[in-house]
Amino acid sequence: MATLGSFSLFVNALTQKLKYPLPGESAHRIMQASSKLRLTFKPNARTRKSAVLVLFYPYKDEIYFPLILRPAYDGVHSGQVAFPGGRFEPTDENLIRTALREAQEEIGLRLNDVKILGVLTELFIPASNFYVLPVIATMPYRPDFYPDPREVEDIFEIKLEEISDIDIIGSGDIQVRGEQVHAPHYMVQGYKIWGATAMMISELLTVLNAPEGDPES
Repeated sequence: MATLGSFSLFVNALTQKLKYPLPGESAHRIMQASSKLRLTFKPNARTRKSAVLVLFYPYKDEIYFPLILRPAYDGVHSGQVAFPGGRFEPTDENLIRTALREAQEEIGLRLNDVKILGVLTELFIPASNFYVLPVIATMPYRPDFYPDPREVEDIFEIKLEEISDIDIIGSGDIQVRGEQVHAPHYMVQGYKIWGATAMMISELLTVLNAPEGDPES
């Protein structure tokens, strides 16, 4: 149960754990799809940077974070569940600013009380030729959401306890740009969370489940 006191303890513990060496690829592999594209397509001169925001907040004695459902469109991420985020723009000071700006644009997040805790491992997405940096942040209360209908079909508020349940992990075949891939997924609120978002969640849960201690040990 996440009272304000226990949420503060959660935030302090996560802040410290994000300073440890990150599990990175070993955690990503747990939820990685078996795609030939991933094996053959590597970062190149046209690869771009992007960032997403993983925002924790307390609500009704639980810890939550938001995910969005992308609208159907003619693109590789059509109809997918994802963290709010998007591509780096030249006006962004850094990728943390990218994550904040995109969350503000996509879900109407007011940034006044957002506190950045750290980042997870940057992840390459072959299907869209992007590197994406997951930025971890918190707010001390549940935010009001104002989704941009052009970019967001729906917003899901996900309990940390819910996403931590191993019973929601499954796998299945998915069509990606004409290729059938076998992908692990988290089944949450009737939707499958797979691909890069699932890989980020896997690393996040690995970090959260790490024992507390000296990051140099």
